[in-house]
Amino acid sequence: MSLIDEVAAIHAGQPDPAALVGEFRRTHVLIPTVNDTLLSTELDGIRWLYAFTDEEALSRFALGRGAEPGAEWRYVSVSGARVLDVLIPAVDSPTGVALDAGSEQGALFPPVSGIVPDRVAIDVAAVSDDGISDGISDVSREGGERKWA
Repeated sequence: MSLIDEVAAIHAGQPDPAALVGEFRRTHVLIPTVNDTLLSTELDGIRWLYAFTDEEALSRFALGRGAEPGAEWRYVSVSGARVLDVLIPAVDSPTGVALDAGSEQGALFPPVSGIVPDRVAIDVAAVSDDGISDGISDVSREGGERKWA
C-alpha cells in the first residue's frame, strides 16, 4: 500500500504501524520552508516538523493558515528516511513529523524508538558517560503496544 493508503487504514481502525513507518521512509514528502527554515511548530516540548504527501495537501494547509489562493509556498522534497534518520537527529530538541497537518487524513510520527534513531528517541533513557540515566520516558508499554503519553 502507499503512504496515503497506510494513513487511511489507521483512520479506518486497521493500523499497521510498521507498514506505516516503512511507507513513510520510502516516500518523498514536501516540507514547506519560510525564509530558508523548515516550517514546524512546538507543542508540549516536542517540535513537530510539517510534511505533506503532495502539493494539494500543502495547499490545503496553506489556505487553512490564511494564505491567499494561488499563493506560492516554497518547499523541499525529501525522502521520509532522510527526514527520520538525518534531519530529526540534527535538531537540538525532541522532534516528530506532522504529516498532512490540518487534514482529516493526517498522521503523527512521534520521536520514539522504531520511528527515529534511538539516540534521539524520547522513550529511550539516555545514559551519560558516567552511566547515569537522564530518566526521559514519555512512552509506556502495555500489552505489547506502545501508548504515547
